[in-house]
Amino acid sequence: MKAAVTGGTGFLGSHIVAALAERGDEIRALVRSPARADVLRAAGGRLVLGSLEDEPALRTLAEGADVVFHLAGLVAARSEAEFERVNRGGTERVARAAARAGVPRFVHVSSLAVTGPTVPGRPLDETSGPGPVSAYGRSKRAGEQAVRASGVAFTIVRPPAVYGPRDRAFLPLFRLARRGVVPLLGSGAQELTLVHVADLTAALLAAAAAPAAHGRTYHAGNPVPVTQRALAEAVGRAVGGGVRLLTLPAWVVRSLLGIAGVASRAAGSAPLLDLDKANELLAPAWTCSSEALMRDSDWRAMVPLERGLEETAHSYRKAGWL
Repeated sequence: MKAAVTGGTGFLGSHIVAALAERGDEIRALVRSPARADVLRAAGGRLVLGSLEDEPALRTLAEGADVVFHLAGLVAARSEAEFERVNRGGTERVARAAARAGVPRFVHVSSLAVTGPTVPGRPLDETSGPGPVSAYGRSKRAGEQAVRASGVAFTIVRPPAVYGPRDRAFLPLFRLARRGVVPLLGSGAQELTLVHVADLTAALLAAAAAPAAHGRTYHAGNPVPVTQRALAEAVGRAVGGGVRLLTLPAWVVRSLLGIAGVASRAAGSAPLLDLDKANELLAPAWTCSSEALMRDSDWRAMVPLERGLEETAHSYRKAGWL
């Protein structure tokens, strides 16, 4: 196959590119910085220099492709308008370029943030959630709407929190666990669906290939939820020791996030954590059902949490991050 990828230099993108190369696909990837494209070069990928705002580059990316994997997006921004510019506007441009090129399948990586939070014991399907509770979630929902309106033959996948080798989002938790103390947001009873990056990579490839996935939206997560407390304890075991857990009341969490957001914006950087993010971090549960994707494709989540965390810790040590 001829596969086109946005976000190929990122965490998930590097795994997608490696999987495509392993099965012998011809890879074309949109990149802003060739200096960060070592994985793409190693995979024999063709680099298309440009951004999500560069429509000529997007035409080149999509031309002749059998499938486009759209992974690029913002997880942190200085404002809701900045989220919208990339997660909606950028997605719209990529989807339209793919539609004009007649690409047979456009796989858009969205987020569980679009479905929204739930309560413990009630994982959500793709249509049963309350919807986004943050600026990030709203921008990802707008991106989905842009894909549906573009006319491209699409499949949308909403992953929950993704972890695994080369991920940096979970790295602070591993570093805290190595030091022996992990703070819990609220009581620690929050339930989470997670997905290992190898499982998510397999889910995206399966969604691209399954005829029944045309025009559908899916979750892709491990079927066994984990509480925030149990996750912290499991990360402690992965780094080789026990951890002491400190519960932070919700008002403390909101105060700290508010301060962090103000400080980041004052420094001119995009805050990964701010008061708006508290709406997600303090929700009772972020759990989802992946039954629809399992029904429509041959995909199943295969990596158990304990093994996945051990692999992640090993990769952090190998990279010198932990």
